[in-house]
Amino acid sequence: MRILAIDTALEACSVVLMDGDAVVAREHEAMTRGHAEALMPMIARLREAASLDFTTLDRIAVTVGPGSFTGLRVGIAAARGIAAAAAKPVVGITTLAAFAAPLIAADTSTPVVAAIDARHGHVYLQAFDGNGATRIKPLHISVADAARRTASYAPRLVGNAAQILSAAWPAGEAPPAGVEYQTAPAVDWVARLGMVADPASTPPKPFYLKPADAQPQASAHIPMQAAPT
Repeated sequence: MRILAIDTALEACSVVLMDGDAVVAREHEAMTRGHAEALMPMIARLREAASLDFTTLDRIAVTVGPGSFTGLRVGIAAARGIAAAAAKPVVGITTLAAFAAPLIAADTSTPVVAAIDARHGHVYLQAFDGNGATRIKPLHISVADAARRTASYAPRLVGNAAQILSAAWPAGEAPPAGVEYQTAPAVDWVARLGMVADPASTPPKPFYLKPADAQPQASAHIPMQAAPT
């Protein structure tokens, strides 16, 4: 399968073109903001390097969150636009699954907990058995509760909140089997998960586990005034 994968969910802007297990071309840049300005030039360079015609793709994959509200929308909009122009299917891959996938592929004997910093003492979390089955569905949870709920698994921790979760580990429990801090998932694994995803059940739309932090301020509303007579 020939697939283009895009990740703008967290602290990176990444694209990759894969043909089966082979990486044809890849671009990656670490960043906390500026995804909107970086993504389309990055895709253009990848197209040129790989002589890519979008119509030769089998599908497009994109990370859908949890992650930055702005970053997610940038990647999803680009993926949808390319898919529409090339008349190809597009699938959404969660950042939690993308973080966990390479660890599960490397070792099926130990559970994996993927954790993303949600700020204010909370994380986005998903726990997987060693075989990849979900043990705890994705949720927004306090760091302390996340550590308590997962400590008995003695799991491998991965994600940009792996160290935060490890630091909150309950006393008396076996330590995590591993702690892998990553600021963003590997885009190659977004592509690999995209190859096996079902387009009918993995839509390219934002996967939110909590509302946006920014909320309109009622005090900032402009009062309505009667029209002059």
